[in-house]
Amino acid sequence: MNKLIKLWGDLRSSFWFVPTLMVALSVLLASVLVEIDTRISKDWLNQWPRLFGVGSDGARDMLSTLAGSMMTVLSITFSMTLLALSLASGQYSSRVLRNFMRNNTTQLTLGIFAGIFTYCLIVLRTVRGGEGIEEFVPSVAVFTAFVMSLGGIGILIYFIHHIASSIQASNIIATVAEETNASIDRVLPRQTDEVPEHNTVANDQLAPLDEREWYEVVASKSGYIQSVDIGTLLRLAQDYKALVRMEHGVGSFVVKGAPLVSLALTDGPPKDAERSLNAAFSVGRYRVLELDPAFGIRQIVDIALKALSPGINDTSTGIICVDYLSAIMARLAGRQFPPVHHYQDDTLRVIAIAPSFESLLLEAFEQIRGSAEDNIAILLRMLNAIAAIASITKKNSHISALDDQQRRIAELVERCFESSYDRALLKQRLEKVREVLKSQGVECDYGLNV
Repeated sequence: MNKLIKLWGDLRSSFWFVPTLMVALSVLLASVLVEIDTRISKDWLNQWPRLFGVGSDGARDMLSTLAGSMMTVLSITFSMTLLALSLASGQYSSRVLRNFMRNNTTQLTLGIFAGIFTYCLIVLRTVRGGEGIEEFVPSVAVFTAFVMSLGGIGILIYFIHHIASSIQASNIIATVAEETNASIDRVLPRQTDEVPEHNTVANDQLAPLDEREWYEVVASKSGYIQSVDIGTLLRLAQDYKALVRMEHGVGSFVVKGAPLVSLALTDGPPKDAERSLNAAFSVGRYRVLELDPAFGIRQIVDIALKALSPGINDTSTGIICVDYLSAIMARLAGRQFPPVHHYQDDTLRVIAIAPSFESLLLEAFEQIRGSAEDNIAILLRMLNAIAAIASITKKNSHISALDDQQRRIAELVERCFESSYDRALLKQRLEKVREVLKSQGVECDYGLNV
């Protein structure tokens, strides 16, 4: 299933998949309409001379003009798309390029213009007429080409509007946040009160750890781990009567020849262990968002760091990033994270590397806080985010992680802000955050003169 999700994500991120489908549909539509024209009564068409009365020469001229126009518009569309990609990469982060490439509006626009061009060519080759040649003009197909071209004008106008709005910071960040939320919904189920319980390792099924040795299984190629099939690892661990420990998790970069997993065995690993265990990992040239919510958080953090850099100093974009990060973390607060230990029949089989709320919170706020040492607006927004997230979670580990974040901000304020007004404003906000944390069960004794 993970490989199918990855394949679908790769197809969605390509510029060729949707346009190719639409070109194929346009070929099918042209063939169907031409066939209808061969069977339809000419008497019925003659009743509408202004719509279907064009001759063979006029049909050829019209179709040739429309095909040439669509190819010109298609070139302009490609140029505008590449310009938007260049601007987004330079202004925000190169990591967001895949989000632009997988945009449905862009792909559909390219597909529509390529499809109209192909449709006109298919219909054009069926037009017959001239001296000594029986005239055939697929009137319905020619009229449809005219209608499609008029629709293409509207599509072009909308696409120009779409490109202008898509390169705005708020839209880029919102799009990444939506993709991240979709990834969260895909890999992290909603939290329930039922917590699975497992016994310790059964001695009669798996030898104790002190009686086994750890054997490293190396990666067969370098790249980013895009997905891991835990079910396959469980099955292999049972077949080998082993304990499998992952050395790298989803989103990590693994080097060919470096340890990918380790096996706890009483004897040496089977001959096919390296090939079989590598097959459970999907490794590619880049990280993908479909099964890796941390990558979406990383993209927004990258945009924030670039906005807060001394050369740009765009506080507004940084605030937008913090706002959407707070919304993502609030969504994560109500999710059930995958376990680190995976059992089979009460026997520990796999020790995984899995994301947690605490690790994702660090990913979201740690670097931004470091880049906002003297930026009161960002720090105030981060405190608002901590309070908002804390107000909707009851889990002690979540509250503790949020408390750590506000403590670090308090230390930053004490160290970096000399203005009494700024310190008073931040102190007031910190006190509100601490009240929220205390209401959720955190006993605070901060002792900081902020």
